[in-house]
Amino acid sequence: MKTILKTDITVKDICEGFVYNELEGKGLFGLSGKLTIQPEYQRNYIYASDGGKREIAVIESILKGYPIGLIYFNKVSKDNFEVLDGQQRITSLGRFVTDKFAIKDENGMEQYFSGIAKDKQDKILKTKLLIYECEGTESEIKEWFRTINIAGVPLNNQELLNAVYSGPFVTLSKEEFSNSQNANIQKWSTYVSGSANRQEFLECALNWVSRGNVGDYMSSHRNDKNITELKTYFNSVIDWVSSVFTDIESEMKGLEWGRLYEQYHKKVYDPAKVSAEVKKLYGDPYIKNRKGIFEYILGGSINTKLLEVRIFDDATKKSVYAVQTAKAEKKGKSNCSHCAIGHDANKSKIWKLDEMDADHVTAWSKGGATSVKNCEMLCKTHNRAKGNR
Repeated sequence: MKTILKTDITVKDICEGFVYNELEGKGLFGLSGKLTIQPEYQRNYIYASDGGKREIAVIESILKGYPIGLIYFNKVSKDNFEVLDGQQRITSLGRFVTDKFAIKDENGMEQYFSGIAKDKQDKILKTKLLIYECEGTESEIKEWFRTINIAGVPLNNQELLNAVYSGPFVTLSKEEFSNSQNANIQKWSTYVSGSANRQEFLECALNWVSRGNVGDYMSSHRNDKNITELKTYFNSVIDWVSSVFTDIESEMKGLEWGRLYEQYHKKVYDPAKVSAEVKKLYGDPYIKNRKGIFEYILGGSINTKLLEVRIFDDATKKSVYAVQTAKAEKKGKSNCSHCAIGHDANKSKIWKLDEMDADHVTAWSKGGATSVKNCEMLCKTHNRAKGNR
């Protein structure tokens, strides 16, 4: 990737032809129309959302001679650029120069740009910015922006991908999945973690439809004029989950529903039976991982590792070991019941405590409790061979 550091571009240059959309809350153009400050894929201007503290800080930094950090442009053609990082700072500068907000002077009086002293106006307008013009392939730009240390509010991974793969597909996708006013957000929030404003619903939808290959999917669909496949797949997953699991639980949020849909959506489930099973498992005091309940049920209630069923504590193990060993020594047999009925040299072996594992006599999945009465000590070999029989 080719990068050029520009040190001769001033605030005046950047703010030449600056346009700000009050309704949408974003800076649009600068550099006499050659610079797109906030392309459609970028988030809205947020520096004014805290009462203007951050945008005022940008102006005060300029007046005090403090650097406001590196700014990155993506060169999209010979004379046209897009801001990839720095749009919040640039918009702050443009908003101040065009009298959209005021700062306080030495006497605590609010002053707009047009009202401050001429020497301060000149200092702001003549301040030179440090700007990197970046030009390269999409993969090069993506890798570059994953590694730079972005000032202000950091861009997350999806916001970076939006920048790299900007185009009609990203614009349409944001309108659907990054719109906090979308009436479907509340339903989606049951199953998807995150915020629409930070692109996390969009990231989830893309992850599901692409089977984890988000970058490749965005690249191949970059110029699409519709997002039908993306919307259809996402809604199919959500509808499937809500039809199988009719009860809403907080642990549903953020699970890998896309993967689970691919793996299990062709199986037939009885929602009433599923609901009863969920309630039963939620009431089981031995289950440590409730998030695993849903995949456990989808998989036929076989893989108990998903539930992290509570194991026997050390006191129980020592107690059961002592009783078993005493009985075994009295009979001249092994204290592992499986070894005792065997025909090898271990038939009468007395295993040490640390050579044995605690096991459910009746498997937990078949109703066995994690209690002293349902605990037996087996040698490690036989315990691991027993499984869930």
